[in-house]
Amino acid sequence: MASGPDAFVSDPRYTEEFARARRLVLGHPRRWRVIYHYDGDGVASASGAVRALTRLGYPVQATALVGVERERVAALTGATSGPILVVDTGSSWLDVFARHPHPVVILDHHRYPGVPQPPPLPEHVAFVNPLDWGVDGMSEMSASTLTWLFTVFLDPTNWDNAPWGLSGAIADRQHVGGFRGLNATLVEEAVRRSVLVRRRGLALFGAGLGAALAHSIDPFFRGLSGRPEAADAFLRSIGLDPATPPADLAEPDSARLATALKSRLAESGVAPEFAAILDQERWWVPSLGRDAEELANLQNACGRAGTPGIGIAFALGDLRAAGRAQSAEESWRSGILNGLRRLEDGGVNALRFLRWFASPDTTLAGTQAGLAMNYLLPPDRPVFVFSELGSEPIRLSARGTLKQVGRGLDLSAVCRTAAASVGGEGGGHRVASGATIPAGTREAFLAAADRALEEQAHGAASGFA
Repeated sequence: MASGPDAFVSDPRYTEEFARARRLVLGHPRRWRVIYHYDGDGVASASGAVRALTRLGYPVQATALVGVERERVAALTGATSGPILVVDTGSSWLDVFARHPHPVVILDHHRYPGVPQPPPLPEHVAFVNPLDWGVDGMSEMSASTLTWLFTVFLDPTNWDNAPWGLSGAIADRQHVGGFRGLNATLVEEAVRRSVLVRRRGLALFGAGLGAALAHSIDPFFRGLSGRPEAADAFLRSIGLDPATPPADLAEPDSARLATALKSRLAESGVAPEFAAILDQERWWVPSLGRDAEELANLQNACGRAGTPGIGIAFALGDLRAAGRAQSAEESWRSGILNGLRRLEDGGVNALRFLRWFASPDTTLAGTQAGLAMNYLLPPDRPVFVFSELGSEPIRLSARGTLKQVGRGLDLSAVCRTAAASVGGEGGGHRVASGATIPAGTREAFLAAADRALEEQAHGAASGFA
């Protein structure tokens, strides 16, 4: 009998998938390779997985993937002479994992062809995906919360993986408007167990209000973010000292600041659900003395800096890794701010049903696109960002909004179809997706994506807005 929260979901496939995965992990006490995506959700997922496997006494080797890389996945499985645990990726390569002669457990929340009916898999392969049991992996369960839940099925002691479950979900922006679905159920249980604490506060982090506002990327404030002098002047204009630590703000001052900043966001055309991020409910991690959003930023930064292993080491309690993670976060934030300021000043390109821009910041491009979609661009169509390095394959990310999804947008299908038309591969979520395509095919991909979006928008008088 599984030791985890069997009653959280009524669909029998929920317990069946977790039970199969649990049997494979507990039945093979040897070295496991953990394969994960390098973004914040992937690093957090790997952190929870490595902590749980280490508790079982298993040696672990963790390997990150940067993009949609079928050939690399095939090479990795071929080079692995033991079991594999895959987190935050894998749905597109079930055929590759089915050929691996050793146990494979895949924990992924992304869409796959044929969802919610995965293809038949051999007994030594377990595929756990919330889409199979009616839970939306785009908004109700991230890979990190899925991994957190699986580790609880392995051993209830792993409820203390809550910080890494939550930080990954925040990195995937599933906290916007508050957690929903199975995410909310997990948070409630973690609060009941005192591993998380609800609290109010502003999404401003830094030694003083001026620095916190100037460094803010989520929300991103036009004319203030990335502009220290303007941020200080704005604060003084509403009677606040830029040197005051955000945590020391009195309640009336905090409320006045929130009102002024939300008004500024509204004037910039930012949708209410994104403006609400400024002062929505927050989650404090007592064991680490940090806000969960800070953890999300630290781990996201480690992945984007090309050092995702530092994020995992930080989760395992390595004090040196914590310092390196903080340095990575400062560089990550600076890179995002510079990218968003470029877009604020220079704008983006447009086709009939999409917008696009190029970014030299390969590992930051997706984050820049997501934040630009929320804080800088009109909400009538999604945005695509391309990172090109000479003759290397082009990596691209696409971002939309949940409102666009509600009107028919499916970026996962668009990226998959348009990438295939130029000899590449793509996939992801309806609201956020990506692809890897051959060098020199950007224009052909854009044309194919625009056609695919036109088909999706057909019948919506105002497009996706």
